[in-house]
Amino acid sequence: MKHVISIILGVCFPLAGQAQADTVRAYALPEVTVTDSHRIREVRSVAPVQSLSREELEHQHALQLSDAVKRFSGVTVKDYGGVGGLKTVSVRSLGAQHTVIGYDGIAITDCQTGQIDLGRFSLENVSRVALSNGQDDNIFQPARFFASAGVLHIETLAPEFEAEERTHLRAKVKAGSWGLANPSLRIERKAGRKWVLTGDAEWMSSDGRYPFTLYYGDENDASSREKRQNTEVRALRAEAGLYGTFSIREQWRLKAYYYQSSRGLPAAATYYYNHFNQHLWDKNAFVQSNYRKEFGRRFALRLAGKWNWSYQRYLDPDYKGSTGQTENNYYQQEYYLSASALWRALDNLSFSLATDGSVNRMNADLHAFAKPVRCSWLTALAGKYVTDRMTLSASVLATWVHEDAERGNSAGMHRKLSPYVGVSFKPFAAEEFRLRAFYKDIFRLPSFNDLYYGQTGNIGLKPENARQLNVGLTYTKRICDVIPYLTLTADAYMNRVTDKIVAIPTKNLFVWSMVNLGKVDIKGMDVTGSLGIRPCEGYALNLSGNYTYQRALDVTDPDPSTAEGKTYKHQIAYTPRVSGSGQAVLETPWVDLSYAVLFSGKRYMLGQNIAENRLSGYTDHSVSARREFRWRDVSASVAVEVLNLADKNYEIVKNFPMPGRSFRVTVGIDY
Repeated sequence: MKHVISIILGVCFPLAGQAQADTVRAYALPEVTVTDSHRIREVRSVAPVQSLSREELEHQHALQLSDAVKRFSGVTVKDYGGVGGLKTVSVRSLGAQHTVIGYDGIAITDCQTGQIDLGRFSLENVSRVALSNGQDDNIFQPARFFASAGVLHIETLAPEFEAEERTHLRAKVKAGSWGLANPSLRIERKAGRKWVLTGDAEWMSSDGRYPFTLYYGDENDASSREKRQNTEVRALRAEAGLYGTFSIREQWRLKAYYYQSSRGLPAAATYYYNHFNQHLWDKNAFVQSNYRKEFGRRFALRLAGKWNWSYQRYLDPDYKGSTGQTENNYYQQEYYLSASALWRALDNLSFSLATDGSVNRMNADLHAFAKPVRCSWLTALAGKYVTDRMTLSASVLATWVHEDAERGNSAGMHRKLSPYVGVSFKPFAAEEFRLRAFYKDIFRLPSFNDLYYGQTGNIGLKPENARQLNVGLTYTKRICDVIPYLTLTADAYMNRVTDKIVAIPTKNLFVWSMVNLGKVDIKGMDVTGSLGIRPCEGYALNLSGNYTYQRALDVTDPDPSTAEGKTYKHQIAYTPRVSGSGQAVLETPWVDLSYAVLFSGKRYMLGQNIAENRLSGYTDHSVSARREFRWRDVSASVAVEVLNLADKNYEIVKNFPMPGRSFRVTVGIDY
């Protein structure tokens, strides 16, 4: 216990150290390249990495994080429509539970469902968003980031001050169609030479009552114009940060976060039924801390800790049972500690050791709820060798998980070793052309819902395994002053998912159970490209785009006489064969103009690929104009956006129509 208390105090209250610098800045650890642009780092990485900087996010026509993530290749965002609709991300058809969301270097978890709603994350305080498949090249990170098939990193704004500055103030207001109101405020204040305080607050509200076309059968049949009902949303986000810079080699960060929302839950839009009253309340609070210190050039240490609490209330006032309504309350808590050490054995050879421990608890007011507790211990050993021509990275992750339940049986214990190896090679010294490949064997644990939820839970579930193989090529070049960069990447991949957790009927269609039954074979290709054109001073044209082809087939059971056999070698639900996006941004001395397109091929709402289950493809166009003004120490910006310019009526999830054409105006002031 004394050792645990010492670690917590070291994470949360590292007060020792003397300040040498007068500004808050991020310090580069030895094995991280920071001199190149993010485009250069992406093409040099062993595994595919895509990122959007703060400047690029300004032109993404994105209100929430999910809007920006849709622009990445190989990503499927399941969107139930509107500002308050649930939004989850799946990378290369592996499922949302295989993607970890990192917030300032610490993972966000939900042990109840195993997936995170991206709709709760704003972009107002975000400096960079990055998506890595398999594993990124940074081996100096918590063990949790080794324990996933993909990681979505969210980096929030860090305060930066000039020599005489002491206070920064940023205010922004967004307003738009369907009652959207979204004000935000950020304050940064220096408190002496070593410390900086920050505060963020944001409010968002919308009635969400957008019109849509309801078809009675096929799109060629009769239809009517309707409005979405029960779609209002009210959300508050508040953050406070404390940054300590004791020297260029030692920093500490403490962040407190609070989020709450109240939103209606619109049901599927179907004929003859347009009355919905279900409601959902969410609350989430966490405190997390990061401490980093360099001991010379050879050794570095990172400590992190987090306490997380979340609450969810669901109400259905129209339930026809004896109670007259359904009301459920769910509670989660997590305690998390992490320690990572980096040893640079040689100038081009480094090793890391990371170990994470966590305790997850869940409670609910359901009848005879199990009240499970999950204790996890993850340890990752990794190494990386880097030269001008080659990067070699490898790791092994050891996972130990023990579960207990207050009522009934529990899932018991899980132990597993998960390897990873990746390589990038530059065959020609004069060209930044590289070949890369990686292999990773990883898994995801069943969620508490999979294990313990009512009659459907199954405590005998095994982890869902995923084997990833990727081969690709990357190229970047500065052609001339007029074309300062051209970047291309192409990656082919194969994923194999076994012991996939699926729900099947047991006694009848109304009693289901979770079982390890599914197998999925995924083959695909991601292609990305970007081009910069600078015809003369003050003018720039930035072009970017990506294209994804995925063949994700259910290969569970070839026997056509079984229920699973009817979906054998069919594309899995909600996965398009082809998808992609493109963007053009024109920067001028007067105004910045942006155009973006997002497209998807046909999909199927169920695993059986028949006409009745087909969803048509769609294309979504958006345009914007943005102007910045500056007067002394104050800068202001005004942006006008038109989203879904063609007013396309489409669905990402069956019977959950997306909004049509809408307008948004943003006014911001920086001081």
